[in-house]
Amino acid sequence: MTVTPHDAGDRQLLEGRVRREADARQRDRYRAVLLAIGEGPGLEGDEIALRLGRSPRFVDEWVGRYRRGGIAALRPRKQPGRRPKLTPRQEQQLKARLDAGPRDCDGVCTLRGRDVCKIIEREFGVVHTLGGIYDVLRRLGYSSLMPRPRHRKNDPAAMEKFEREDAPLLPGR
Repeated sequence: MTVTPHDAGDRQLLEGRVRREADARQRDRYRAVLLAIGEGPGLEGDEIALRLGRSPRFVDEWVGRYRRGGIAALRPRKQPGRRPKLTPRQEQQLKARLDAGPRDCDGVCTLRGRDVCKIIEREFGVVHTLGGIYDVLRRLGYSSLMPRPRHRKNDPAAMEKFEREDAPLLPGR
């Protein structure tokens, strides 16, 4: 397997990274390329795989990445993951809907996870699990550790009057 270094200092740089790298998988990637570069003609892919205890496909993959992009290409790329079920526009609509509070058609005074699941299914046609909806809420900046909201029929003046004058069983009255 003939691999020519991208830069003159790649061999020394790879040797340093092999010594310092804590992640064993990343260290094996560096070692595979280092063995492929070799002093003179590098080792063959099967020999490198045998020395590293990896498959020949692993060696071909990482040596190929080095050939295409140098040492920087040996770092793994972030995996994209699954796309959200709600579009960004729908998430903004949901956020506005949640900020407005529960409606009469919701039949509750405080929205819980189950209620949000029903709202999303009814208004956006998207089915979420309860665990999935908590991830959505967290991503939107909501927390389940918010203080309990006051009921819309709550009268602060009546509460104050009750505490001062009408409260039964308070000592000293």
